[in-house]
Amino acid sequence: MTQPLKSKLQGMLEVVYPSVDCDFLAEQLLATMGLAPNADAPPAHQNHWDETDVLLITYADTLQQPEEKPLVTLKRFLDDCLKDTISAVHILPFFPFSSDDGFSVMDYLAVNESHGGWPEIEVIARDYKLMSDLVINHMSARSRWFANYRKRIDPGKDYFFEGNPKDDLSQVVRPRTSPLLNPVQTDDGERYVWCTFSEDQVDLNFANPQVLLEFAGIIRQYLEMGILIFRMDAVAFLWKEPGTPCIHLQQTHELIKILRLLIEHHTPDAVVITETNVPNRENLTYFGNANEAHAIYNFSLPPLLINTLVTGNCRHLKTWLMSMPPAQLGTTYLNFIASHDGVGLRPTDGLLTEDEKQRLINTMESFGGKVSYRRTADGRDQPYEVNIAVWDALKGTAKGGADHWQLARFLCAHTIMLALEGIPAFYIHSLLATENDQARVEHTGRLRSINRSQWPLSQLEEALADPLTHHSKAFRELKRLIAIRRAQSAFHPNATQFTLHLGLQLFGFWRQSMRREQSVFCIHNISPEMQEVALSDINLIGTDRWVDLISGMAVEDMAGSMTLTPYQTVWLSNQHRSGAARSVPQE
Repeated sequence: MTQPLKSKLQGMLEVVYPSVDCDFLAEQLLATMGLAPNADAPPAHQNHWDETDVLLITYADTLQQPEEKPLVTLKRFLDDCLKDTISAVHILPFFPFSSDDGFSVMDYLAVNESHGGWPEIEVIARDYKLMSDLVINHMSARSRWFANYRKRIDPGKDYFFEGNPKDDLSQVVRPRTSPLLNPVQTDDGERYVWCTFSEDQVDLNFANPQVLLEFAGIIRQYLEMGILIFRMDAVAFLWKEPGTPCIHLQQTHELIKILRLLIEHHTPDAVVITETNVPNRENLTYFGNANEAHAIYNFSLPPLLINTLVTGNCRHLKTWLMSMPPAQLGTTYLNFIASHDGVGLRPTDGLLTEDEKQRLINTMESFGGKVSYRRTADGRDQPYEVNIAVWDALKGTAKGGADHWQLARFLCAHTIMLALEGIPAFYIHSLLATENDQARVEHTGRLRSINRSQWPLSQLEEALADPLTHHSKAFRELKRLIAIRRAQSAFHPNATQFTLHLGLQLFGFWRQSMRREQSVFCIHNISPEMQEVALSDINLIGTDRWVDLISGMAVEDMAGSMTLTPYQTVWLSNQHRSGAARSVPQE
C-alpha cells in the first residue's frame, strides 16, 4: 500500500530536523504547495523525456534588439530558428540580481525588469519545456532578506548561515579562493556570515525550517508560471556543519528528496536536475535511489571530451564511459560540452593525472583560455576550471597548436555528445560557435565573461545568413545533426549503450533502442589523421542493411573496411524498424 504523502514527507523531515515538530512542518509545507495530505504519488520510474528532447542553455539577454525586451527577442529567435531543433530552454537566472550575472538573486519572485516580466516567461513556457535555476544555496547581500537579517527582523532574521572564526573549518571544501566567513554589522553587533562563493552571495540557513517553507512557496510560483524543469544550483553545499567538509552531507540529500517529493506531487511531469561540479563518483550520488535528481549534469564529459580531441587519444574518455552506470528508468544524464561557467577540472579527479590536467590547461591557455582557482583545505590554490569558448578550445591540438581542422573538430565533439546516453544540452554560444570574448573579460574583470557574450540580433542574423562564416557553417550542420538524432529511437536517453574497442584514435559506442528495433554504431575519428576501421571489428550483421545516418552512404561490403577522414563521425544504423535487432556489439 502506498504511504500517504504527509506521512512520507514527515519521515524525511525528521531526518533533517530531529528537534522540530515535523508533523506540523509537513502540514505547513503541504499547505504552501497546495497539496492534500493523501495526494496520489506519480508513477515511479517514469521517463519524462525521449530522443526528441534537446535543451538550449542561454541567458535571458544574450540576444539584443534595440527597443525590445530581451525575453521577447529570445522567443522570436527560438521560434524563427530553433522551433524544430530544441524541445526545452534553460533561461539562466532571470531575476533581479546584484552580481555574478544573475546568481546573486535579490528577489526570487520577480523577473528582472530589464529582461521582461512573468508574461514573457509564460509565453516561452507555453511552447517549450522551460528550465529555471533554483539558486538555493545562497542569496544576494543586497536582498531584502539580508537587509532584514542585519536589522534582526523577519523575514530574514535567521535565514542566513553564520559561522565563527574559531570553528574548525579546516575540512571545508571550497570552490573559490575568497574568504569563507565575512564579518557584517547587524543591530545585534558583528556577525560572521558564510559565503561559499563570494562576499555578495551569502549562504542560506536551511537549519531553519522557515527557509525550506519559503522555498516551497517559491517553487509553487515557478510551477504555476509554467516552469517544468528545476536546476538546483550549487546544491551540494546546502547544509553546513563545522568540522565536516560541508559538502554532500546527508541533510543535503534529504532536502533534495523532500523538494522533489513536493514538486512531483504538484506537477507529475516536472523534472529536478542537480548541478554538482564535483568528481564523478560524488556526482553520481545525486541520483539517490531514483528519488533525488531526475537528471544530473555529466560534468566529467566536457573536460574529457576536449582533452580527447586536443590530444588525439580517447583512452581516458573510453575508460570513463565504460565505468558509467546505466541510469535507472526515470533518471538520466544531462550531457553538455559548455555552459555559462567554465570547463570544470574537479570532475577529472581520478580520471586524468596531474600532468595531463596541466597539459590540458596549457593547451587551453595557448588558445586564449583563462584559469580560475579554488582554495584547498590546506590553503593551497588549485585550478578549478578553464574559462574558454568551446569554439576556441578546439581550434587545434596540444602537440601541433592551431590548425585548419577547427570546424571538423568542433562538430565531432558535438556529434559525440548528441549520441551518448542522456539528454543533450547546447549552450547557445556553442550552437552559434561564438569565439572567446576577451573584451568582455577586460570590461567586467571576471574570467567567466569570456564565454558570456551578447549578440546584437541583427549582427547574428547577418552572420548566420552568410554561408561563408564559421557561425553559419557550424549552426546549419549542428541543426542537421540534431534533426537526425531526434528521429532515432536508439538515441532515447535511456537506450542501451555499449563501449566499443577500436584503438585510441577511434572512439566508438553502440546504442540500441529500448524496444530493440534499431541499432546505431557511433564511430568517431578523434585524430587529425585518416583512420581505417574494419567492419568486422564492430560486428555488423550481414542480413541487415546498414547506412550512415549522417552521410546517407550505405555499407556495401560487410567484410570490408571504412576510412574516416580527420574528425569524421559515422552513425551506422540498420534500417529494420520491426522485430528484435540482430546486431550484437563485439565483446
